[in-house]
Amino acid sequence: MGRRTRKRSKLANRAVVASVALIMGGGGLVAVNVYASADEGPSGRRGQQAQNAAQASTIDCPEAANGLPRDVPPEARVEVDRELATMDSQITDAYQRFADRRDRIRQDPAVADEDILEPLKTSRQASIDRIAAAINRGGTRWRGMQGLAPCTLRDDDADGGNETRNGRGGSGGGSNGGNGTGGGSSSGGGQGGAANGGQGGGGNGGNGGGGDGGQAGNGPEASDFVDIRSVRPNVKTPQNRRNASRGTFTTNCGVNRNGLFNPDNVIVAPGVSNGAHHMHDYVGNQANDAFASDDDLANGATTCRNRGDRSSYFWPVLRLQNGQNENDANEDGGGKDKNVGEIQTPAEVSLKFVGSPNGRVTAMPRLLRIITGDAKAFVNGPGNANASWSCTGFENRQLKDKYPICPRGSKVVRTFKFQSCWDGQNIDSANHRTHVAFADAQGKCRNGFKAIPQLVQRIVYSVPPGPGFAVDSFPEQLHKPVTDHGDFINVFDESLMKRMVNCINRNQRCT
Repeated sequence: MGRRTRKRSKLANRAVVASVALIMGGGGLVAVNVYASADEGPSGRRGQQAQNAAQASTIDCPEAANGLPRDVPPEARVEVDRELATMDSQITDAYQRFADRRDRIRQDPAVADEDILEPLKTSRQASIDRIAAAINRGGTRWRGMQGLAPCTLRDDDADGGNETRNGRGGSGGGSNGGNGTGGGSSSGGGQGGAANGGQGGGGNGGNGGGGDGGQAGNGPEASDFVDIRSVRPNVKTPQNRRNASRGTFTTNCGVNRNGLFNPDNVIVAPGVSNGAHHMHDYVGNQANDAFASDDDLANGATTCRNRGDRSSYFWPVLRLQNGQNENDANEDGGGKDKNVGEIQTPAEVSLKFVGSPNGRVTAMPRLLRIITGDAKAFVNGPGNANASWSCTGFENRQLKDKYPICPRGSKVVRTFKFQSCWDGQNIDSANHRTHVAFADAQGKCRNGFKAIPQLVQRIVYSVPPGPGFAVDSFPEQLHKPVTDHGDFINVFDESLMKRMVNCINRNQRCT
């Protein structure tokens, strides 16, 4: 799929339709099984099935990539990535069937099993079998990923307290780049305050924040938003030690005013058009699409002011839910994948590389790939969620599982703190995670990992006050803020990377 550009209207011409009362709830998400337990009587089981099916709002499938062995043979990587992308498309297709049949499912829960879950299980198992065959082709006897084929329907219980899927605690609210598995609500206990004040609160929800599930009918909900003024300060940073590397290196790559978008992800789905099922903003490297080779990236044009930085920085677009459709309304990644609304150009994008509080950093290897956050965190749980949401003037208060409602005059801020520890060997891994890691609470890398410059990405938006926006997502993820994520491919020239490392280790501020 090629690149897409478009012209955008000015903010002064945008209007948010105030249509629903804003309802704020707890920070938890609760999984609901469609089927009642086997020991219920026939009438009780069917009644429970009907009740759960009526509540179901999306499809919950185990993350197949989590079942991969740590070391997938290099010769199997292309086929494995292709099958994983196929499994994503299977879920997307099943979600559409679910959405089309929701009324029938409410009347007859058996429709969910016959028309959606069983066909999806069959297709997923076929992909899993092909993945196993590719991995075993070299003579190994790996039989992993067993039990990952079945999926369930689940409820979007955004108001259901502070528990999340599989009993895990709510995502932590700090912005120190941790794995987000801390207990409690990420709002620091202050949720619910937006209903009592704040611009856009008290009944002035945007079109995307309504109880009808937003413009595309699958989110966001009003309870996905919280008034930032009701959130307690919650940012914690490790204390710098005597030999900390305190320098910074900032690269200016613009805000994607040229409108380069595509729904590909060359990291997780190379060679697969629409591998992301949502649109990405791109700054830096202009050659990035599903089919970009390492040579393409190395030779690609760049929007970065310093031409030695051809790195690719990309993230899901943010759309204003104002009834205005883009030219992708009937295309993959856009309307076909339930991503609708007016794409917003960031008011500001800051790309800063920082050091380690415990010592010197080492150079990142060329073409290192890093993904931070989890595009499927709504159904996977918040273990890998890492994007933080806040407002200008309130950035000591960070959210992971809620969008912020900012006071008038304040802007929405998305922050990504990327992994800052590298295994010293690999530029990628089978699940695109294990070759890099986050430092611990004291800022230390675990044994076998080296500290590298940490990319801190800050994206600012001027949007009307109120719950009228959302990030693009896989359709079954319902545009939840916890699914936000960022992608980075290092294509710095060797000399510029060396300069970055020297600046950081010598406690200088460089651009």
